[in-house]
Amino acid sequence: MATWEDPASVSSFGFDGGGMVGTACCAAARLGASVGFIGTAGDDLSAEMKLRSFVECGVDLSRLVVHPGPEPNVMIVYVDEATGERIFSPLTGFAKHHVQPEDLDRDYITSAQILHLDEFNRAAALQAARWMHEAGRTVCIDCSRTSSPGPVAPDLLELLGLTDVLISGSGFLRCLTGEADVAQAGRQALGLGPRLVVETDGANGSTTVTADGAFHTPAFEVTVADTTGAGDVFHGAYLVALLRGWDPRFSAQFATAVAAIKCMRLGGRGGIPAFADVAAFLAERGLPLPD
Repeated sequence: MATWEDPASVSSFGFDGGGMVGTACCAAARLGASVGFIGTAGDDLSAEMKLRSFVECGVDLSRLVVHPGPEPNVMIVYVDEATGERIFSPLTGFAKHHVQPEDLDRDYITSAQILHLDEFNRAAALQAARWMHEAGRTVCIDCSRTSSPGPVAPDLLELLGLTDVLISGSGFLRCLTGEADVAQAGRQALGLGPRLVVETDGANGSTTVTADGAFHTPAFEVTVADTTGAGDVFHGAYLVALLRGWDPRFSAQFATAVAAIKCMRLGGRGGIPAFADVAAFLAERGLPLPD
């Protein structure tokens, strides 16, 4: 621990955007998809910096909900230079603003092929998912063990019932089903609504479960600089794979490659690669893109 007499130094410092859906949106846009983001922001300098990477990636912010006052969604992330692992320190009042159902534009949302959600803003998420379900569009959700400790809440279960693609962090499926085996837990999760379930597990890769069975996708071996945002980037890349109509096996490989490249660079969004970089990375490993 740092003290006045013995302060701890850091080797590098920078500003970057974050958030489960926000970073996934930036990744999908960076990889060539047309993307819009619906979320909240303040109106100070911190908010301007938060939104900068969205703008740089070409994400549409026309439906952003702005709350007067300082930006509350500020997180300090300490990255271990040796391992790339992180410690997070949120600002007091983090996530105090929520998107409400009345903030949503049905036509705007249902104009998309895919709606990507996380576990927050659940009232608005449920409304948007119902609209997408009625329109015959695809709903994808990112769930994590850390944001859902203990039993899964009824409104999240309702949201999963309107979900087509569930991509969760390690441990969520066990929380959801009580089943320790990921493949078995995934099969149980399919009965709740999703047609495809993926659980990511960092350096251990991911497990995909569909009605046709389960398979494991190993992580690529790379030199890790920073794992911040890797799971969120995986989600954004998987959305692009879905838009391209790729099968689940290659979709998982593609998303794993994008996350691996991101981990080689500092920053949650700064390390997101362009589509051509991912194609080259996969080709070097004997995994060319589908025709």
